[in-house]
Amino acid sequence: MKNFHPTGNCPVRDVLSRLGDKWSMLVLITLNANGTMRFSDIHKTIEDVSQRMLTVTLRTLESDGLVERKVYAEVPPRVEYNLTETGGTLIPHIEGLVGWALENMNTILEHRQIHV
Repeated sequence: MKNFHPTGNCPVRDVLSRLGDKWSMLVLITLNANGTMRFSDIHKTIEDVSQRMLTVTLRTLESDGLVERKVYAEVPPRVEYNLTETGGTLIPHIEGLVGWALENMNTILEHRQIHV
């Protein structure tokens, strides 16, 4: 039997806690679809994320090695974000989840109506 205890090194808990928030997957999908983007462009693409939350999300994805942040020494400074190679390897899995959600959304909504 596999255990998923909160103590020790549980990769499932660790990774899902970082990617299972409201914005991380949307940011990754956005960067995959559009390539290298500036902060303001990401923010325009995901309209309902606050600037602070987008900053936190990008920092978290960067610290996990999924997103790369490049700062250009210009006035004003230009900052661009793109997926790393590791981030790119996650995309097929996210796309699989998105596909599953699209295929099953009607059934899920029907069950939610029954169990309200």
